[in-house]
Amino acid sequence: MIESSKASRRDFIGTLTLAATLPLALKSTGRTAAAPAVPTTDWKTAVGLNGFQSGTHKYRKTYPIWEVLDFAARTGFDGIELVSDWPMGGYPDPEETERIRALRRLYDGFGLRIFSIQLGADGAFAADAAVRRRWLEQFGARVRLARQLGCACVGLWPGGGLGEQTIDQAIDRLAGSFHDAGRIAADEGIVAAFEIEPPFVFNTPDHLLRIHRGANHPNLKVIYDPSHFDLMNGSTGRPHELLERVGVSNIGYLHLTDTDGTLRDGGTSKHLACGDGHANIPTSLRLLRDGGFRGWIMIDAWEIPDPYDACRKGYAAIRAAMGRGA
Repeated sequence: MIESSKASRRDFIGTLTLAATLPLALKSTGRTAAAPAVPTTDWKTAVGLNGFQSGTHKYRKTYPIWEVLDFAARTGFDGIELVSDWPMGGYPDPEETERIRALRRLYDGFGLRIFSIQLGADGAFAADAAVRRRWLEQFGARVRLARQLGCACVGLWPGGGLGEQTIDQAIDRLAGSFHDAGRIAADEGIVAAFEIEPPFVFNTPDHLLRIHRGANHPNLKVIYDPSHFDLMNGSTGRPHELLERVGVSNIGYLHLTDTDGTLRDGGTSKHLACGDGHANIPTSLRLLRDGGFRGWIMIDAWEIPDPYDACRKGYAAIRAAMGRGA
């Protein structure tokens, strides 16, 4: 989740401006990108661009951004979670108002909200206090960007190595940085939520609970990803058991995906479309619904060969949990 170098401002704005005109072109030909009418709900659904980003890199497929957004709108999704280096360039700085305006115009044109942006957090647990301070400064800038983009959340991924420290020291330092991150996010009216994964140095239920409890801030929450929770829970197909330990009230938002309880190519938890793995997704969604979760559910198609199929199946699973059918 580390940010790549930025593309030139001229190329970035030019591409986004071209894409933003497509909804009007669709309308002129009788097609529409508007979502089908569905009943209102306390759950908001989103497509994660990370699935299309990973498909581009791993499978050498091409997903034009306007095609992805047209699909999301037509399927009925409410929003999108951005990644920093796809489809091109890095995030704008919060002072780059023209780039931000162009970025919002693209998604607004399809009736989609940018609900979250993904951020790295390796500097948040560095042994050097100066590095942690710089990370918090960068995080503050990203949260200001998120507010201008209309986000409800930001996601955090604390990857990276331990360096010259123990795991216990790293957990304490990460929790301290995350407490400050929660405070910074709260000042902008945003929820910060974090996720740990099997390849990270933080990769157990104990790590997850200690980080969250140590951070101890109401605006610092956990991302529920059934694939990672399943592996941390022994690859049993019952990620909801760890969800119950964390507590529904402590979930910021979801990365919804199924899994078979293994790693993909030695990397992170294998993501599969809902219903294609062994995880009990309906029970997870029922626990969230009955536990009062009211927020965003993003379909996480990371390295799934057909992210469109994963998005359709995930959307159907959400609608089934709400008693509305496919």
